[in-house]
Amino acid sequence: MGIFSFLTSKGSAETDAPAASGEVTAQPVAESRPLNPAPPVPETPFVPPPVWDTGGPDLDVGALTAPLPAVTGDQPQVGPPDPALTAEFQGQIVEVIKTVFDPEIPVDIYELGLIYDIVVDAERRALVRMTLTSPACPSAQQLPSEVRFKVKAVPGIADAAVEIVWEPPWDKDRMSEAAKLQLGFF
Repeated sequence: MGIFSFLTSKGSAETDAPAASGEVTAQPVAESRPLNPAPPVPETPFVPPPVWDTGGPDLDVGALTAPLPAVTGDQPQVGPPDPALTAEFQGQIVEVIKTVFDPEIPVDIYELGLIYDIVVDAERRALVRMTLTSPACPSAQQLPSEVRFKVKAVPGIADAAVEIVWEPPWDKDRMSEAAKLQLGFF
């Protein structure tokens, strides 16, 4: 049997026997096949995980997967605040924001004091003004996107925008008493 016979199928008696005259005989070449074939990729549509279904039957899961709207300029496309709608939706918006956690800190971003303002306009578009713990925050892309999609999924909210603000700068005094207690800041 040849030295690399483990890579090919079992040889025949002719190829397994050494050549009588000391000559090297040609071995048949086995079919080439990859050593580690790639696993097949399932062709199924996206199915949201069950954990996203925390808002009941009215949860707009499409809002979680919708592309970002085209925004012109630096300001989000939200009109002047409607005090009645802001009061109506603020509690629900706060509840969904409390499900967003900073990956490095085991406290939700609302209790961390990262949310500065929540307003809803007459067309039921929500604007969340928030900050980050630092301008170099590694979650600077992920957190605002997650907030936007979760707020947009609130039943009755037509669209949502998140504006990152740096004034006033965040510090640990903005955290709630519960967050300070949880992180051992007392």
